[in-house]
Amino acid sequence: MKTVVLIIGANGQLGSVLTEALKQKFGNSNVIASDLRAREGYKDTFEIIDATDIDRIQEVVVQYKVTQIYHLAAILSAKGEETPLQTWDINMKTLFNVLEVCRKNNIEKVFFPSSIAVFGEGAPLENTPNNAYLDPATVYGISKAAGENWAQYYFLRYGLDVRSIRYPGVIGYQSLPGGGTTDYAVDIYHKAVLEEKFNCFLKEDATLPMIFMDDAIRATLELMDAPKEDIMTRTSYNIAGISFSPAEVVAEIRKLYPDFEVKYDPDFRQEIASRWPNSIDDSAATKDWGWKPEFDLESITTTMIQKLKAKYKKGSKNLETLML
Repeated sequence: MKTVVLIIGANGQLGSVLTEALKQKFGNSNVIASDLRAREGYKDTFEIIDATDIDRIQEVVVQYKVTQIYHLAAILSAKGEETPLQTWDINMKTLFNVLEVCRKNNIEKVFFPSSIAVFGEGAPLENTPNNAYLDPATVYGISKAAGENWAQYYFLRYGLDVRSIRYPGVIGYQSLPGGGTTDYAVDIYHKAVLEEKFNCFLKEDATLPMIFMDDAIRATLELMDAPKEDIMTRTSYNIAGISFSPAEVVAEIRKLYPDFEVKYDPDFRQEIASRWPNSIDDSAATKDWGWKPEFDLESITTTMIQKLKAKYKKGSKNLETLML
């Protein structure tokens, strides 16, 4: 049977890049991108889907004979704290809609992204293991922890092949920050290239796990390619890239921009970050499906600066107008 992929939330930071990777893998005509709004300039198949509308998801699945769904739509950590009840409702309803459509239509595979936001004060700060106690302190983290258990439930109860990764902070040049606590590590490179001062909402020593977008996309594809019998974790897999603090990023950037100015002005996001791990144990992912990161902070910084300089040179003059 031909693989046909539906991406829900294709306009987001991860979704916009994953869409292109999936098109390369399966062919442009076999990937259906979707989101609440159309993406300007997108030339391949795109459907408007509000994931809170289960009938609309069902309609698109049947129309295109979808065999895999990547459910990326969610309200993230920092934005989620502004409207906690709405965040819970949207994050959980959209997941239930996807799981139910997949169950009823015998969808082959489902991808559900989780996050290091599932960890709280009950988890070790260093080398946080896959089976650490989950006591998240944000509504985003609560929704992801609940979602992991529902993903496992649908596998155990219905045999639905749901797979998941707990992403650390994702750094990429391809799209704009999406409202996460770790998004300073994207914005800071934009400001450096524009030679503007950067106001950091975290403390200079706030060490968090991060991953470069290329590694995050590769991890997702490798997980989804792994044989079903090798997937031993049905909640979500830890993956690690590299852990660093804002001060360490600044030090790398100043190798290229010696006059780069940074002001540290911690806000409520620092409190969120303080409950998250400093580093992640991803040995389960390594053992089960061979995960291994490729990018370190130096190579991340070099690539981000090179790619963003090229983008701005093409005509985008500020962060608001820089898009894919």
